[in-house]
Amino acid sequence: MARIAGVNIPTQKRVVIALTYIFGVGRSLSEEILEKLKISPETRVHDLTDEQVDGIRNLLGADYQIEGDLRREVLMNIKRLTDLGCYRGLRHRKGLPVRGQKSKTNARTRKGPRRAVAGKKK
Repeated sequence: MARIAGVNIPTQKRVVIALTYIFGVGRSLSEEILEKLKISPETRVHDLTDEQVDGIRNLLGADYQIEGDLRREVLMNIKRLTDLGCYRGLRHRKGLPVRGQKSKTNARTRKGPRRAVAGKKK
């Protein structure tokens, strides 16, 4: 099993798909990495040589911000917004949608499950 950036890459999948298991590596970045290293996107992970795996590992470590560093930067950006008290920071703090979505009827993912409100007594 190949281990890149602290993540176990699935061995039976194609390399272009398997690299997306790393936080911060999407499909386009995966294709770009394989093009730089001249590795066919169709090859399976278990068919990669140790030199190819080392090349991927070195390229990701040197040129791109992935996994722990990227997670830390995202959290620091959110913390900065909340400390500033700007509109986006307040929305993060309250757990509401940040990017202008309507929240009267939707936004259940951010707001959590519905909570019943007691009805008016007659």
